[in-house]
Amino acid sequence: MIRVLIVEDTPTARELLVRVFGTDPEIELAGVARNGLEAVEMARERRPDVVTMDIHMPKMNGVEATREIMQTCPVPIVIVSGSLDQTEARGAFEAMEAGALAVIERPVGVSHSGFKAEAEELIRTVKLMSEVKVVRRWNASRLSGAAAPGAASQVLRARSPRVQLVAIGASTGGPVVIETILLNLPRSFPVPILVVQHMATGFVQGFVEWLGHSTGFSVHVAAHGELPRGGHAYVAPDGYHLGVAPDGCLTLSNLPAEYGLRPSISYLFRTVSQAYGERAIGILLTGMGKDGARELKLMNDRGAITFAQDKESSVVHGMPGEAIRAGAATYVLPPLKIAEMLAGLACGGVEAAGGK
Repeated sequence: MIRVLIVEDTPTARELLVRVFGTDPEIELAGVARNGLEAVEMARERRPDVVTMDIHMPKMNGVEATREIMQTCPVPIVIVSGSLDQTEARGAFEAMEAGALAVIERPVGVSHSGFKAEAEELIRTVKLMSEVKVVRRWNASRLSGAAAPGAASQVLRARSPRVQLVAIGASTGGPVVIETILLNLPRSFPVPILVVQHMATGFVQGFVEWLGHSTGFSVHVAAHGELPRGGHAYVAPDGYHLGVAPDGCLTLSNLPAEYGLRPSISYLFRTVSQAYGERAIGILLTGMGKDGARELKLMNDRGAITFAQDKESSVVHGMPGEAIRAGAATYVLPPLKIAEMLAGLACGGVEAAGGK
């Protein structure tokens, strides 16, 4: 049985969540908290397998409660949001920065046409997150500051610059890793960065605003036909594959989903490999499934330098693990080392001279 602690201050929303989880015989209710203070107390006393966390609550909000739980009695936390306003969305990503694993929209109600699908997605997410091993997080848990020189930097050698585009794909646990990478790149970073981050519908704008505010990097929702600029990051919008045309302009496509996903990392990596070949860098980060792994190998085969996040730093090592097994990754590194090498490759006119 998976024991779930529901944290929600609105009575009707609490009742809805209790009803949703009550439909699954593999889920048991560990308790219902009405605010962040109750959530912290119940998490300590009842030791649930997973917590569903609201953001805006009296006494202690969801961000503060997430931070306190992850510092004292770490447990997988899923942010369940009942609002798609950007303040709520930004708060959800602040909670992820504090240690929450995923964010998902709360089902709107049993009379809504999409209720069944939304309820099934919530149950699926909670079950998946309950399997993730989490660790204690402290106040300085966010990886910040310049990456220290190390083994990764020692395998670089000078040559003519060639990198013209960076493509990043991530899923579960990805927002904070992407934040870490952007935070540790120089503001003068000379090439565009394209990002596909799997997330619940409606949260992209909040993700972009949080990421830009948190890192100081220029981050945008990608627009069709836009010519990407150096020092800017472009995130795939809801419901569209993000790619790049031969002339370098961004493309948005509503072609069928790949691996059940749209946007798909596979689509991004494939179009980048076709348009840029060896002039690109591909990065596959933490996440479940196989999206992007085969296409990272395609990028690698066409001369691009490729990175996969290492298992130790990944929340879920599904996608990068698949890429590593396929021989798709030039380097297997934690986020800070990826940022360090990325800065050197794109800014310093250097190239990798070794293996993984």
